[in-house]
Amino acid sequence: MKPEELSEQLRHDDGDDLRRRRGIVGLSLVAIGSMGLISLYQMGIIKHLPEPPLPRLDADMVDASPEAYSRFATPDGILGIGSYALTMGLAAMAGKDRARTQPWIPLALAAKVAFDTSQGIRLTVDQATKQRAFCFWCLLSAASTFATVPLVIPETRAALRQLMGGTA
Repeated sequence: MKPEELSEQLRHDDGDDLRRRRGIVGLSLVAIGSMGLISLYQMGIIKHLPEPPLPRLDADMVDASPEAYSRFATPDGILGIGSYALTMGLAAMAGKDRARTQPWIPLALAAKVAFDTSQGIRLTVDQATKQRAFCFWCLLSAASTFATVPLVIPETRAALRQLMGGTA
């Protein structure tokens, strides 16, 4: 597909799959915004993470915990930004008929969303059991992730049908 055709499709086509893919991009950007704020705190650029004054919310404690710095010797907010950028890239990749013409892309996106969801569950459980407190921004990111799950299912099914010899 020519770049100008892709530009036109991604910006103007109103097909269901593209609407859902746009939703995934939007939700990924919400999660990236949350991770960006957390990263500012984890790198010492800001000294406090604001959050609603609700019981069991303590973003400062959660995001300064040893677990938040335990992978790749990097603050987990920064790792989250990279991860959500990859999810967003997979959602944006290729034209409207990609389930038929490049079925590996929707399948890669589905696998990535499954990974993201498992991480969101794990991190939320860790907050409840290890820190015994929650980070509002982490919960917002996890909720954004969980909301992507139903958005990937239709295109994933179409890609699987295509690979199994059916029509997408």
